[in-house]
Amino acid sequence: MLGRVNHIAIAVPDLAAATASYRDVLGARVSARQALPEHGVTVVFVELPNTKVELLEPLGEGSPIAAFLEKSPAGGMHHICYEVDDILAARDRLVAGGARVLGDGAPKTGAHGKPVLFLHPKDFFGTLIELEQV
Repeated sequence: MLGRVNHIAIAVPDLAAATASYRDVLGARVSARQALPEHGVTVVFVELPNTKVELLEPLGEGSPIAAFLEKSPAGGMHHICYEVDDILAARDRLVAGGARVLGDGAPKTGAHGKPVLFLHPKDFFGTLIELEQV
């Protein structure tokens, strides 16, 4: 069911500083900022040869990233995103196996313009998992 790792997401308290660090210190290619109000985040993607790193900061009231940063003010790994061929089939299979899908269970449009959904971290050893249809 799972495909390749699409990205690893890191919550950061200051997206501009994190972007500069990845770009200027590590020499990485970094995308333009993208606001995703439906998800409550602003993101950039660090482009790597084999995957991406998503840097994200809170956007708006009630952002889940704000709550994350309250617990980890310096930031840290937030989630890992795996690719799937058919997000609805993957969701149905996971739910049938006892996994919990966050929200209402319906995929939302992610940063790449593709359907995504998130799986409860308590079902996956403390790791928040995002699935993205490719």
